[in-house]
Amino acid sequence: MTGWLRADGGPTLYNYPNRTPVTGDIQAIIVYLIFATLFIAFLLIFPGIRKERFTTFVTVTLSLFVGNAIMVTRLESGWHVAKTEIVSTYRAFSRELIHAELGAFIGLGHVNITLKALSQENNSEDIDFNERFSWLGSTEMGESYREALVRGVPFPIMKVAEYFSLGEEGFTWGGQYRAAGYYGSIFLWAAFASWLLMNLLLVVVPRYGAYMMTLTGALMLGAALAYHCLLPSTPLRVRFENEQELVFRLGWCFYLVILAGALCLVVGLCIVAVDLAYPHRFSTVLEVDYDTPYDRHVIIEESHTKTKNWKKRLEEPPGLGRRILRRLSSKKEDSDRSIRGLENRGFEMDPPKSPWRYPLHRPALQSAFKRSLSQESASSGSSLAVSFLNNGDHAPVVHTDPSFRRPLSEHKPPAREASMW
Repeated sequence: MTGWLRADGGPTLYNYPNRTPVTGDIQAIIVYLIFATLFIAFLLIFPGIRKERFTTFVTVTLSLFVGNAIMVTRLESGWHVAKTEIVSTYRAFSRELIHAELGAFIGLGHVNITLKALSQENNSEDIDFNERFSWLGSTEMGESYREALVRGVPFPIMKVAEYFSLGEEGFTWGGQYRAAGYYGSIFLWAAFASWLLMNLLLVVVPRYGAYMMTLTGALMLGAALAYHCLLPSTPLRVRFENEQELVFRLGWCFYLVILAGALCLVVGLCIVAVDLAYPHRFSTVLEVDYDTPYDRHVIIEESHTKTKNWKKRLEEPPGLGRRILRRLSSKKEDSDRSIRGLENRGFEMDPPKSPWRYPLHRPALQSAFKRSLSQESASSGSSLAVSFLNNGDHAPVVHTDPSFRRPLSEHKPPAREASMW
């Protein structure tokens, strides 16, 4: 009985409002909302962009589309699908037939089986089921099948689920679909990691971002190829009364992965080709230092200007003369380098400068630090010139003995008062 109060000694039964089928996947809807919000936010700020409009719009749109395709195809159930109209019994060991639409939608880690009545006979308007059976674990599919038996799921749904739950007597479709979904999921996770790195490099080094875009497209195409190659060699066909059967075909998730991967691969190769032909031309407003003094285009232009100004110092004749001049200049540089030797820029002739004041008067150390080779050579040259002027026509006496050294006059520095502070 239904109503606000109990009748005939039984509880109130609220059956009709709670018997509603599943109409959407909550996780997939969240993914749609996230990427749609990001794209709408980009469209709101896009009119304010004045430079690089085309490349920025294409890059952002393609990036959001590819990321959404990767995440949605991982969660949705449209990789291998089948749908048909059947006339079958609603429950086992019953002669009551129903006319309904039966569908099976296989994902990477589960299968969704739907059953919806098409006729209004025998109170069949309430028949609208959507049951999910997962196979992420090795025994999860069998456990889900036993739970469905306990809950009393309609017979057509259980008949389709039986083909995936059994792993013996030729019923190997469940294991093969599980292997195909496993390797396809691995490729998609790798594509998602490459997509994240692609977005990071597009705002730092666009050239490497194009390389990662190409890799992302290749991984997505690899996911579709792995799934197709690991599908059961014997197609799955589920037969019902009146020669009706459920035949599976590739679904929209498979083709969406191919489309997104092909677009990502082609656009990435085009950007790489343009960058090789015209280096440092590809750019977007999403770069870190875009239109600032630290922009890579500004730095490259300034470096080219400095290089041109440096080359103008040496005017080279065109043609054969340029090569001859380069050859001669290189030989001259080599000869000068061999004569002069290597220059030690770390050598210092000056005495070390120290902030300390020594309390004691040490003339010997001060004279040693003050005396240098250049001063000694200058004093010897001045003494020779003075002797030459004094002697007149007489030639100066030159000592050839290497051990001879002219005595130096002592220059005692003036005495200073030592202070400690």
